[in-house]
Amino acid sequence: MGGFFGAVTKSRCGCADNTDSSNCVYDVFYGTDYHSHLGTRRAGMVMYGEKGFDRAIHNIENSPFRTKFADDVNSMSGTMGIGCISDYEPQPLMVRSHLGTYAITTVGKINNTDELLDLVYKNGHTHFLEMSGGEVNATELIAAVINQKDSIVEGIRYVQEIVNGSMTLLLMTSKGIYAARDKLGRTPVALGQKDTGWCISFESFAYLNLGYTHLRELGPAEIVFVSPEGVETVSKPQKKMKICSFLWVYYGYPCSSYEGVSVEQMRYNCGAMLAQRDNVSPDLVAGVPDSGTAHAIGYSNYSKIPFARPFIKYTPTWPRSFMPPNQSQRNRIAKMKLIPVDSLIKDKSLLLIDDSIVRGTQLRETTEFLYNSGAREVHIRPACPPLLFGCKYLNFSRSSSEMDLIAKRVIARREGENVSQEVLMDYADPNSRNYQEMLEDIRKELNFTSLRYHRLDDMIKSIGIDPDCLCTYCWNGKE
Repeated sequence: MGGFFGAVTKSRCGCADNTDSSNCVYDVFYGTDYHSHLGTRRAGMVMYGEKGFDRAIHNIENSPFRTKFADDVNSMSGTMGIGCISDYEPQPLMVRSHLGTYAITTVGKINNTDELLDLVYKNGHTHFLEMSGGEVNATELIAAVINQKDSIVEGIRYVQEIVNGSMTLLLMTSKGIYAARDKLGRTPVALGQKDTGWCISFESFAYLNLGYTHLRELGPAEIVFVSPEGVETVSKPQKKMKICSFLWVYYGYPCSSYEGVSVEQMRYNCGAMLAQRDNVSPDLVAGVPDSGTAHAIGYSNYSKIPFARPFIKYTPTWPRSFMPPNQSQRNRIAKMKLIPVDSLIKDKSLLLIDDSIVRGTQLRETTEFLYNSGAREVHIRPACPPLLFGCKYLNFSRSSSEMDLIAKRVIARREGENVSQEVLMDYADPNSRNYQEMLEDIRKELNFTSLRYHRLDDMIKSIGIDPDCLCTYCWNGKE
């Protein structure tokens, strides 16, 4: 995924004194750090002040954002700045073009990279700096597309028009920061304000402890320009929206809200609706830490079955579960992080709620870990339906094949790999025989006592906004 934060102060003086109220470097530093749950590989900051642009980018795979940027933040200053956390490409990038010099950072996914490359090559762009994995930096490509037009606003609109996938961005010039939400609003952008200036943030909670109050959220495709003079809408929002449902189920930090809906409250709703449809009576309800915890609290509150933590995540030295680049190492670290509480496991019937089941590997190992620790039963309740399609929009799963999804593998074993959309939709229907048999196959493969997924209709009700405004592609293939 990824996340970003930007800030602009009302004063134009680029004072070097880090205690001066016109200097927003610490706002950018802490605001960006509050997005660390959204990415684990690269991070960067760019400030603009009296000395011009000043940028720092670091690898954060083995050390958190605050540690890597501690020295930079003490030497940087400026009246404007942007920062980002990224799972893939190094950014923000500095770009010099006929539109001037600017810094840019993006969140999204491009499915038509080759088409966009052909476009910019034909129009005179000569080369791109290849990343270590052999790919073109997506943010650099977006900058090249913007530079095809005669103004930054026209260029951003062009990006929104021709990118297949999603693209939300911040672009900072010497005059201010452009913030643009994806054409269909698949990812959020929130604005905050305080006496000394404004901020732009992916996560709405990121600015609350920095003295900002919530101003508003950008609408789909909206572009605003934030300068020392204020916030100006330079391209109006459109009505059609397809915001990612996984923001509430998994990605979003509990303190955030999107489209006015609290992440934490949605997860309570989700757990309660899971409990309403359930027919088991475990001794304890637990969430797979951390993303399953709030769902489990909602389940417990509704069912009156005690909530407990039969295993605790050890975070002092393993703060992020998906840090290593390969799956086997991720699985190993996920297992190492969970420390059992024997008295809450031995001879107990446990019901666990996780945000989702993707490959199933980690949850199978967690279940075995609980059985080996003395659990009598382990019932699994994912907080979303079975994943049948790889995400086309936000890199939820960067698997090389949809066959990495356990539900898709089970269906392929039953039907063959070339399954029609009609058959897949039957497997997505919780009232169908195929759905029930698929769940039983998954349950046996992962060694659960019982398995019941959250239904898509219930999940949508748990969020509580117009279903037509939600992206549910990974569950039902509908764009």
